[in-house]
Amino acid sequence: MVQNMKYFKLFSLLFLFLFCGINLYGQVRGKIIDDANTPLEYATATIYQEKDSTLVTGVVTDIDGNFEIPDLKKGTFFIKASFIGFEPRYINNIIINKQHKTQNLGTIQLSLGNELSEVVVAANKKKVISKIDRQVFEVDQFNTAQGGSGADVIRNLPSVNIDGQGEINVRGSSGFVVLLNGKPLQSNPASFISQLPANAIEKVEVITAPSAKYDPEGKAGMLNIITKKGALNGAFAQVNIKGGLPSIETYENEEIHRRYGGDFTYNIRNDRWNVSFGASYQRNDLGGRREGDVFTIINDTLTRFPSTGERSFDEINYNGRLTVDYKLNDQNDFSFGFYAGKRTKDRLADIVYYDNHAITPPEGGDRIYTFQYFNHNLRTRKGDFILGSFDYAHTFQNEAELTASFLYEYTLLGGPTVNQNLGYPDNSLVYQDEYNTNDNPLYGTRFQVDYVSKPISLGTVEAGYQFRSLDHTGDFIYERLDNDMGTFELVPEFSSDADLKRNIHSGYLQLAGTKNKWEYSAGIRLESMDRSYDLKDKIGIVDTTYHYDFIKLFPSASVQYALSETTDLKAAYSKRIERTTTFKMNPFPEREHSETLEQGDPTLKPEFIDLFEIGVNKDLKNGNSLFATAYYRNVKNVVNRVNTVYNDTILNRIYSNVGNAKTIGLELGSQFNVTEKWSNYIGGNLNHYNLKGNFNNTPVNTNNTVYSININSTYEFWKTASVQFNFNYLSERVTAQGEDSRFYSPNLTFQKSFLNNRLTATLQWLNMDMGLLNTNEQRITTYSPNQFYTTTNYIYEVDMVMLNLSYTLKSGKNKSKFIDSEFGKQEF
Repeated sequence: MVQNMKYFKLFSLLFLFLFCGINLYGQVRGKIIDDANTPLEYATATIYQEKDSTLVTGVVTDIDGNFEIPDLKKGTFFIKASFIGFEPRYINNIIINKQHKTQNLGTIQLSLGNELSEVVVAANKKKVISKIDRQVFEVDQFNTAQGGSGADVIRNLPSVNIDGQGEINVRGSSGFVVLLNGKPLQSNPASFISQLPANAIEKVEVITAPSAKYDPEGKAGMLNIITKKGALNGAFAQVNIKGGLPSIETYENEEIHRRYGGDFTYNIRNDRWNVSFGASYQRNDLGGRREGDVFTIINDTLTRFPSTGERSFDEINYNGRLTVDYKLNDQNDFSFGFYAGKRTKDRLADIVYYDNHAITPPEGGDRIYTFQYFNHNLRTRKGDFILGSFDYAHTFQNEAELTASFLYEYTLLGGPTVNQNLGYPDNSLVYQDEYNTNDNPLYGTRFQVDYVSKPISLGTVEAGYQFRSLDHTGDFIYERLDNDMGTFELVPEFSSDADLKRNIHSGYLQLAGTKNKWEYSAGIRLESMDRSYDLKDKIGIVDTTYHYDFIKLFPSASVQYALSETTDLKAAYSKRIERTTTFKMNPFPEREHSETLEQGDPTLKPEFIDLFEIGVNKDLKNGNSLFATAYYRNVKNVVNRVNTVYNDTILNRIYSNVGNAKTIGLELGSQFNVTEKWSNYIGGNLNHYNLKGNFNNTPVNTNNTVYSININSTYEFWKTASVQFNFNYLSERVTAQGEDSRFYSPNLTFQKSFLNNRLTATLQWLNMDMGLLNTNEQRITTYSPNQFYTTTNYIYEVDMVMLNLSYTLKSGKNKSKFIDSEFGKQEF
C-alpha cells in the first residue's frame, strides 16, 4: 500500500510538472510576404529576448510563407523577419504568458533592399534529368523558343527533329503521342504542339518506352508537355505580345506575311480554389516558294512538267480557356476545364508550269507538244472546337489514391481547296476550275479511372480502366466548272460520305517499386478495339462498311540500377500501336496540287511496334551530365505515303501498308559548362532504318542511316541579360519511294529582363542565312522505275527577326492548367 502511494505521488508530481510545463510554454506564428504580396519561401524568422537581445531560436518559412516558433517560455520577445535582398523587419513587444500562449503576428511584409548589398548564391541548374523511363528537359534553357510555339521548344531535344514540311519526328518516326500534364491527347501531335505557346511550358519529358498505365499509342513513345504551375496562394497575371519585322526576302509572294500575336493568363489561388482563365491570338505567316520537276511514263510516252512559284502559309489561331480546381478537403479534389477556339491555316501554291511537254518514245524521242500554264491552288483548313472535362481525385487514409476523369469534345473540321489551271501569261483563260470541300464534325469522349494502392514491400500496385469513343463523320464534295454552262457540277468519283466509329476498352495492371540500388516497373495492358468505317458515294453506287477489331495485350517493363551515386544503368521494353486517322482511310481522292491527288485506304491496318532500349546516365561535376541510349524498334504494317500514276500529268498519292521496318539507333546528350557564364547543351541521334515489303505488286526494299544534331549554347553577360545560339540539323533520309534531303536551321537570341524581372524582352534572329547558306530549305524526291519521277525543292523564309515582350502584372506564382483537344487536332 505504501509502495502504491509512492507511485501515486510520483505520477502526480510528474503530471503536475507536465501540466505546468505546458502552461509555461507558448508559440508565435505568422506569414512573410514581399512588397508584391507574394509569399516568401525560405525566409527567416528569428526570435530574441526583449530584455537583453539574446537569441532564442529561429525558423524558415514554408512554401506558403508561413512560420511557427513553438515551445517559448514565459517572457517578452521581439522577432526579426528577413530574406536575402530584402530589408529586415522587426516586430517588438511580443508577450508570452498564461493569457497569451499563442501570438499570431499576421502578415509581415518585406521591402526590397539595396541590390548592391545582396548576397547572391549561384549554382548551375541541371537542365536534363534522367529517370527510369524518361528524359526530362527544362524549357527555360531554350531562349530561342520564347514567344514561339511548343514546336520551337521540342526541336532542341536530342530525340526530336522537325523537317522542312513541319513534320515532327521522334527517333526518326512521326508516330508519337502527346501528353499534356500527364493526360493523353488523341490529337495530331504536330498540330497540338504548334498551337501551344512556348512560354506556357515548364518542361518536356521524352518517354521512349512508356509503361502499361499509359495508352499504348505511338511507335516512338510519348512527349509529356508539362505547363508552368505555381505553388503559392495569391494571384498571377501575365501578358505576352510578339511581333515580327517585315520579311527581308519576299520570294515574290502575293502578300506581305505577318507575324504578331498576344496572350494573357490570370490565375488566382487560395487553400481551396484555383481558378485560371486566359485567351490568345496568334497570326503566324510563313513565306516561301517551291521549285519542282516531274515526269510520268505511260505506255511509250514521257510527259514532263517542271514548275516554279509561290508556296506560303497564312495561319490564325485564337482561343479562350478556363479551369477551376476545388479542394474539398485533404482527401477530395475536383477540377473542371473548358476550352474553345478557332484555327485557320491557308496554304497558297501559285505555280507556273513553264515547260509542260510530252516525248515519245521516252528515250531520245521527239516532242509531241509544248505547253505552259499557271496553277492557282489555295487549300484552307479550319478547325472550330469546344472541349469540356471533369476530374476527381480521392486520397484514402492508407495513402491509396483513386482518380477519375471525363472529357467530351466537339470539333468541326473542314475547309475548301480551290484548284484553277489558267493560261500563262494570260490568266483570263480558264482551262480547268475545281473546288472541293468537306465538313467533318467529330464527337469524342474519354472516361478513365485509376487506382494506386498503398505501398507494399515490393512497391505500389496500379490498376485502371479507360473507355474512349470516337464518332467522326465527313461530307466530301468535289465540283468542277462546266465552262460551257458556267456552273459547277459534282464529280462523283471524288465525292463521298464517310463515317468512322471507334470504341476502345482497356485495362491495365502494373507494379512499380525500388529495392536497394534497383528501381523497376512491370505491367500489362489489355485492349479491345472495335472500328467501323462506313463509306458511301454521292450517287448511290458505293455503300460499304469496313470493320476492323482486335483484343490484344500490350506488356511493358523497365529497370534501372544505380551503379554508383553518379551513374545509372537502365533497360526497357514496351509494345505499342500506331492507329490510322480518318483522313488516311478515305479512298476518294482530294486535289492537293495541280499534279497531285491524295487519297487513303479504308482497309489500313494499324502499325504494331516492339521497342527495346538500354542506356546509361552519368552525372558529372558542376552540374554537367551525359547520357547515352541504344534502342531497337520493330514495326509491322508500316504506313507510308506512296505515289502511282493517275494520268499523264497527275500523280496519285496514297496511304498504304507497305511492309515491316526495323530501326537500330543511338541517342546521345550532354550538358556541359565551359565557364560559370557559358553553358552548353548538345544532343544527337544516329539510327539505321530498313524497310521491306511491297506496294502495288512492287517490292519495297530501302535502308539508310540518318542522324540529327541539336546544339544550344548560352552566354550570360550579367544577371539579367544573355545571348543564345541554337542549331538544328537533320541529315538526308530515305522513304518508301525516294529520299528527303538534309534540313537545318541556325538561330540567335538576345534576352534582357527589366523592372525586377517583371518585363522580359526577347529579340530573335530565326533561320539565319544572310544569303550564304541554304537554311530552312529541303528537297523531296520520289520515283518508281519506268513509271514516274518527281523532285521538289521547298524554300521557306529565312532571316526572320522577332521581338517578344512578356510582362507580369501580378507576381504571384502561376498555377494555370488548361485542357486541350484530344481528338479533333489529329484530323486537322
